[in-house]
Amino acid sequence: MTAPRGLAPQSGRQPKNTARSGFRDRPAAVSAIQMPTTFKDYYQILGVPRTATEKEIRSAFRKLARKHHPDVNQGDKSAEDRFKEINEANEVLGDPEKRKKYDELGPRWQEYEQWERAGRPGPNPFQGGNEHFRYQTVSPDDLESMFGSSAPFSDFFQQFFGGGGDGADAFTTTRARRRVARRGQDVEGDAEISLEDAFRGSTLTVDLSSSDGPRRVEVKIPAGIHDGARVRATGQGSSGRGGGPRGDLFIRVHIRPHPAFTRSGDDLNVRVPVPLATAIAGGTVAVPTLRGTTAQLSIPAGTQNGARLRLRGLGMPHLKGDGAGDLIATVDVRLPHPTPAPLLAWAESDQTPAS
Repeated sequence: MTAPRGLAPQSGRQPKNTARSGFRDRPAAVSAIQMPTTFKDYYQILGVPRTATEKEIRSAFRKLARKHHPDVNQGDKSAEDRFKEINEANEVLGDPEKRKKYDELGPRWQEYEQWERAGRPGPNPFQGGNEHFRYQTVSPDDLESMFGSSAPFSDFFQQFFGGGGDGADAFTTTRARRRVARRGQDVEGDAEISLEDAFRGSTLTVDLSSSDGPRRVEVKIPAGIHDGARVRATGQGSSGRGGGPRGDLFIRVHIRPHPAFTRSGDDLNVRVPVPLATAIAGGTVAVPTLRGTTAQLSIPAGTQNGARLRLRGLGMPHLKGDGAGDLIATVDVRLPHPTPAPLLAWAESDQTPAS
């Protein structure tokens, strides 16, 4: 067999790594170049102004963290990088002391850049101490589980807020020091159900893939739930760290349109065909319900087409409390086909102008 170009055929004997041996005999000269650190605009990352309050920063962080969480975007490297950025920004802007220090960097950015280009001589003039950073938004164990043992924050964070050492070392040292119980992350998803399921209530089976393997979770959907509502499955989110509890699973429910019924709050609407004779003389017609049965609707004599008649208690069940909404039947008068001769004669005579 001919080996592919550039590769030697395999044999029973493995060749020595001559390059490695050569390095042992004569170490190669290697020059390490410290790349300039890129300034991080944490306000832009979280999408808040520099005047944002702590509450606004916390709200922006939570919204972005849910959107870009690795459990929701599995295999998406860009979402993973974005999640790291978001946590880093919140680590700084969510801490009053770090935020003050970061805000002071703005007018001194040129001085910082010159220190970078000079090869960072002496101690970092922008570091206010030698204490390693501590995580507030996501625990070190969480970050290691998501991204491995490498430092989860950027070089900019390490240089400006770190302890002056290598980022990975700072991360490892801090992780060893802080082994505390942490609650797992919440997980969000969407599900679509039928109007019948929303009427009766149902159980939704959700398949989850997380760092601790695939899981199947059953989520109860209460009767009367509204479109867009969220259902919580307590303790079914991501696993905790250091003995901490799991986060929660949130499912946002979307209700598919129904071919016959529409919903207005807890009331249901349906069009009911009514024969012309019944609309004129009065009578009863059968009306379908979401229970799978029919209800008898009384049609008063002389009912006009498009009239709305109410059947009380046959709508959607109230989500909180007893009882239910109403079923609103819209009358759809139907002409007989073929048209009976007496009716046709009456219609024609009724259109004859009076002499």
